[in-house]
Amino acid sequence: MEETSKPKILLVEDEQNIARLFKFNLTKAGYQVEHASDGEEGFEKVKSFKPDLIISDIMMPKVDGFEFRKMLVSDEKLKSIPFIFLTAKTSEEDILQGYNYDIQEYIVKTSSPKIILAKLKAILKSSEDQKNRGEMEVQAAAETLGATVVPEKFPVFKGYTIEHWHVPFKKVPGGDFIDYVQIDDDNLAVVLGDVMGKKWGAWYFAVAYAGYVRSAIRFALQSKEELTASKIVHRVNESVYFDERISEVFITLSIIIINKKKNKINYCGAGDLPIFHFSNGSVKVIKSKGLLLGFSMENKYVDEEIQLSKEDEVYMLTDGILESRDYNGIPIESLGFIKIIQEKGEGDILSNIKSKVMNITEGHFDDDVSVICIKVN
Repeated sequence: MEETSKPKILLVEDEQNIARLFKFNLTKAGYQVEHASDGEEGFEKVKSFKPDLIISDIMMPKVDGFEFRKMLVSDEKLKSIPFIFLTAKTSEEDILQGYNYDIQEYIVKTSSPKIILAKLKAILKSSEDQKNRGEMEVQAAAETLGATVVPEKFPVFKGYTIEHWHVPFKKVPGGDFIDYVQIDDDNLAVVLGDVMGKKWGAWYFAVAYAGYVRSAIRFALQSKEELTASKIVHRVNESVYFDERISEVFITLSIIIINKKKNKINYCGAGDLPIFHFSNGSVKVIKSKGLLLGFSMENKYVDEEIQLSKEDEVYMLTDGILESRDYNGIPIESLGFIKIIQEKGEGDILSNIKSKVMNITEGHFDDDVSVICIKVN
């Protein structure tokens, strides 16, 4: 079992012999285990280790099990982690006192390893089932509202092939969003954003930001001035700055406007990753200097103009790809992505990237993954 896929258990126990025995049996059963000697140390490890389940003794020095549990319950981010009391006490009064602290189970230290492991498995499965039900309900509500952040179809734009590849973290919609807006017959806006965080919490803000970008494009089209990517980003920054709900949420944004009449792209970014321009076998990395959105009305955003030739390719991506790691834990990063672009394989450009990235990472990602490929036909 891959280390990152193992359920994580924090064991808080002051008796070292018991701790070693439990850790041995839990590790052998396929769990990733961390150990703390008392509630004070346990509380710090919960925040860093982020366990899926906590097993804690009651009688311990410094901070005992009951006080440790009180500390967790008082923290909104930690109170929902499944919790088990481990004790040598077997009286009804002691057990009932344990359940007063909103715990999932009470395990006696003398129980057989098979009984203990069976209880752990049942608790973890129940917790996962409950989480999955909640996510399914949110997803059903999102589908009812028609709130999608990644288009199902690629845009049709004469003279260009435009495709995207998107993999949500753990198959749950998250903070990456992609959009294509046809400005007129000659111009198409390509939008790629990345909201900090994962899963549904980030998805909520991704929906809001995607709406702001479309609103900024409509507003810009109403003016008589030429529409540029920087004007769209400026407008989004202004809107976000005055929205208290999302002004402190970190987001990166990349916008490209393709002009097929002039065969060029107009690019502007805010706190984003660079875009990659492949032409005649070499790759140019183009970095924007725009700051993250919403932190200041004084943010300056500048356009980059790129002239395109036939067979040129342009890539936009979020950090899920560059931060993805191989078997040895080495991230792909910009140089690795350039190599992927240059080593052409069979099939279309998107299939080539997908196969190479999946081969490097073995399909394991730590974040949402999004890449947009633009090719001049």
